[in-house]
Amino acid sequence: MTTRTNGKIIASIALAAVTAAAALPAHAQDRVRWRMHSTYPEALPVAGATSYHLGETIDMISGGAFDIRVFEPGALVAGTQYYDAVSNGSIDAAYGSPAFNTGKNSAYAFFAAVPFGPGAGEMMAWLRYGGGMELANELYAEDNLYMLPCGILPPETAGWFRKEIKTMDDLKGLKMRFLGLGAKVMEKFGVSTQLLAPSEIYQALELGTLDAAEQSIPAVDRGLGFYQIAKYNYFPGWHQQSTVQELLINLDSWNALDEGKQTMVKLACDQALMQQFAEGEAAEFEVMQANVEDGVQNMTWSDDQLDQFRAAWEEVVADETGSNPDSQRVWDSLTKFRENYKIWGDAAYLK
Repeated sequence: MTTRTNGKIIASIALAAVTAAAALPAHAQDRVRWRMHSTYPEALPVAGATSYHLGETIDMISGGAFDIRVFEPGALVAGTQYYDAVSNGSIDAAYGSPAFNTGKNSAYAFFAAVPFGPGAGEMMAWLRYGGGMELANELYAEDNLYMLPCGILPPETAGWFRKEIKTMDDLKGLKMRFLGLGAKVMEKFGVSTQLLAPSEIYQALELGTLDAAEQSIPAVDRGLGFYQIAKYNYFPGWHQQSTVQELLINLDSWNALDEGKQTMVKLACDQALMQQFAEGEAAEFEVMQANVEDGVQNMTWSDDQLDQFRAAWEEVVADETGSNPDSQRVWDSLTKFRENYKIWGDAAYLK
């Protein structure tokens, strides 16, 4: 679904928001213009259109009073390198994922995805009602930033490999694109990981500077062309059972908005989150079938292999929380929430 065909989807919130905007005093309706970077190109399936759709939604529900111009990766800043530009006000906002910001504070990774961690429902419950958002914005505020969850993806694949992984020893020496906390797990098995922007991965695989890569869900990965080069696609995505997308906003730009326009941004992010997750869930089976037709083998990690990944993750989280007090605080919050959530989750959901 492209950003040009979203009118019906957003109509229900548009009418109410336009009515609310019309009731605002004249000074509150002064036109606001923002420049926003997107980590993902618009053409990228599922994740790519979200930021552009977000801008269109806000323009529509504001009646044109709030104009967000979205820029492709590289137009303003490099794909994942938006943190400083938003922090210093060079641009007003950026669309990406907290995991891209770990060079500033490794604790940000926990707000994106956690190995063997929560699915989308549980993750959003923690962020919204378990203290996750408060912790995130406490950390972001130190650099003049404000974050809103503005998308969430279903479980990712566990990676695309040129060669079959028959034993864990086959991972040793591989060069692999990997994101966030999962990358540190892979390094425990001798994998050399690096974080590339989505648009850079295909060429690296094609040139052989990467042996393998994980990026996202099958629909996104097919849009990036991985199936043409790496023919072994592994499941399940133990490293990212859900992945949060962020709208990162310069705090001064955010505080300069009146309450009505802040509400518009929040509503638009809520809608974008729902749409991205639903589209992500709906798109995968056809893509997996198409991949098989193109010679891809959908592989499954064995229980023993998953146990080894889990054991390595336990080492990683101990290292991370021991070296970063912010990570310890975030991990404590998430762990407590998940322990309580099990009372509901174990009773309510089929195993």
